[in-house]
Amino acid sequence: MSTQRELKKVRVSMMNAVHDLALLVARDEGLFKREGLDVEIVTTPGTAQVGAGRQALQEGIFDRTMESLYNDGGVDQYRMCEWGVMKRTVEAVSSGQRAAKIVALGAAMSKMAIIAAPNGGIYEPEALKDVPVAVSPFNGSHFTTLKMLEGFVDKRHIQITNAGAMEERLEAIRDRRVAAGNFMEPWISVAQKQGFRIIMECHSTRSEAAGDELDGPTLAAMFRAQAAASGMINQNPAKYAHYLLEEAGGLLDSGDLQTWRLLYGPPTAYSRERFDDTYQWMLGYPGLVETGATYESVVDNRAWV
Repeated sequence: MSTQRELKKVRVSMMNAVHDLALLVARDEGLFKREGLDVEIVTTPGTAQVGAGRQALQEGIFDRTMESLYNDGGVDQYRMCEWGVMKRTVEAVSSGQRAAKIVALGAAMSKMAIIAAPNGGIYEPEALKDVPVAVSPFNGSHFTTLKMLEGFVDKRHIQITNAGAMEERLEAIRDRRVAAGNFMEPWISVAQKQGFRIIMECHSTRSEAAGDELDGPTLAAMFRAQAAASGMINQNPAKYAHYLLEEAGGLLDSGDLQTWRLLYGPPTAYSRERFDDTYQWMLGYPGLVETGATYESVVDNRAWV
């Protein structure tokens, strides 16, 4: 086993516990250290955090805290929803930002849910035609709203709006300022506890991004640790519920979190077919991503070489 002196230092970002739970478990269960890594997890404002404020939702995506931190060299690696990472890796260079590539399909298969007020008139996805749904622009709630609704509503009639982070978003629905919003855990459980109506929900995976400075063997070691952590979470999700409960700021008791929604898998290489499917889908909506990207320019599966 590696000694402390031999551990390789890596700094990674974290925004929301449900998306980064495999990282937290790998660190706290000593799985990174077993792989010879000293992984520092740098927490940045995420929309699931109570009191996160608007820094996590700046209009310019590269002005947001996590993106700015990576751009300035504060972290070596980050993960977000698959579409969010696609947009950021495709557009970084043209936007004058630090380059990154997709280096894996990530561990978290986070549940996202479109939720409406309990006393409103929304009972089915079709009722959201031409009705703005509150999301985090160019983050997972935005993309999964499009993905879920396009099976029921023509994409020309899908509308989104920004009503703030999860806590603010739920209040906006309660106050009838918006009809519905997209949420992840622990806020799906908060909404359920408070009597809100779940219209539909789906799993969505993360992608992992890194700059060229982080080498393939180090990434491979990180992904092995996250794969082991994923198995531990799936076997006993209640053991790790406290990470998500902390984000809810006292709105949930230990038995309120619906841990059956938590699902994690081993990170895998990002295939050409996956890139083509995801990128072409994004190009089908105006403004989601720049044109002209290629698999070779965006993806680097060096962890599997």
